[in-house]
Amino acid sequence: MGKPTDIRPVGARLFFLPVHTRMPLKFGPETVTYVTCARACVTVRDEAGRTAEGWGETPLSVTWVWPSTLSYEDRHEAMKKFCEMLAASWAGWDRFGHPMEVGQDFIDEALPGLLEELNQDRLEPMPWLGGLVCCSVFDQALHDAYGRLHGCDIYETYNEKYMNRTLAEYLEPASLSISFDGKYPADFFVQPPTRLPAWHLVGGVDPLEELDLTGSEPDDGHPVLLADWIKTDGLNCLKIKLRGNDKEWDYQRVVKVGEIAVANDVEWLTADFNCTVHEPDYVNTIVDRLRDEYPRLHGMILYIEQPFPYDLEEHAIDAHSVSARKPLFLDESAHDWKHVKMGRGLGWTGVALKTCKTQTGALLSACWAKAHGMTLMVQDLTNPMLAQVPHLRLAAHVGTIMGVETNAMQFYPEASAPEAVVHQGIHRRRDGCVDLSSLSGSGFGYRLDEIERVLPDPVCDHNA
Repeated sequence: MGKPTDIRPVGARLFFLPVHTRMPLKFGPETVTYVTCARACVTVRDEAGRTAEGWGETPLSVTWVWPSTLSYEDRHEAMKKFCEMLAASWAGWDRFGHPMEVGQDFIDEALPGLLEELNQDRLEPMPWLGGLVCCSVFDQALHDAYGRLHGCDIYETYNEKYMNRTLAEYLEPASLSISFDGKYPADFFVQPPTRLPAWHLVGGVDPLEELDLTGSEPDDGHPVLLADWIKTDGLNCLKIKLRGNDKEWDYQRVVKVGEIAVANDVEWLTADFNCTVHEPDYVNTIVDRLRDEYPRLHGMILYIEQPFPYDLEEHAIDAHSVSARKPLFLDESAHDWKHVKMGRGLGWTGVALKTCKTQTGALLSACWAKAHGMTLMVQDLTNPMLAQVPHLRLAAHVGTIMGVETNAMQFYPEASAPEAVVHQGIHRRRDGCVDLSSLSGSGFGYRLDEIERVLPDPVCDHNA
């Protein structure tokens, strides 16, 4: 028997917001100059007939979810089409429950069939990760609508008072010494801080010093060179994007970024290989060489992120030798808690969570990982506008190894101008941090009625 607080989705609207980067953003072998942000509004209804709307948003990061030789536009259009298919399906999803329950049932029961339908006529199928990203905007909106219907912060509802199912009904522990019986997501939360250390992304084509400038850089009042970013935003944490197929280039890139970091009193570095490495020795050689030649830089590396291909089943690489040197975090591979479990068995020690894999899935992965002693990060998908809000709130509540990655203000700062009027602290970095204190009210705390953004016409509008 359910609870009187249970809801079901009864409507979904979808919007596409195009965003162009001020600087190119490199993902693995590809470079991005524009993205589409998908924004969804989901209407929910409870048993008493009360309704509320909620909102979700994420960039459709084609190159991140779908590495391929297919054209960017081919993959881009496929993801947009899938969002439209999802809008119709979510509007008719006849399940009552807490958003964790309704959302996970949709992911388990509806999403696979919809993705199969999309891929029927495609020479190259869109990966599951792409399906999760498209689905995430509706799942986020479901959570937001639930909080708005009940007039409370959504993070106040991940407990026995509101949920029908315990974590034991979702998660399977890796050993008999761990149990999820009687546990809810709230049991794994920390007291959320209002300020979080911000990680700056050093992209693979970002200019580091004046010699790297080509003359094509924007003159828009925002920094271009790394040292200027560090000084302007007071940065203390730098994430370095690497190639993963050119060991000497990667090593020299870490050294060059590290030297700029040291000169500007930055304390922490991390290296992200974006799934392009196939042998642990590639990473181990770089880490060991840093240890021997630049011990200070070696000590500044807090963790290593996702060197290996994200399909863990196809590429079951033993990663213990890497994690013996530095904490090793799953990112693209961490589709859900089952993949986190698989990764832990292969030697991974941490999980980089993303709300673009659904709020529901991120929370379940966080709970499984924390129960098994794994550390957490919350990583960016270059989230602008509303997408920044669930992203930062997740980081604040689950407890991370060090703050949160946030880089939309580097690559398309003006995209969030209307939202920044209300939430300045989350759309800019000051003293090396983002400030979440403006987020308040029900749902995710968007304060949407105060944001003066004019949306385009919805690409689809469905009602049950």
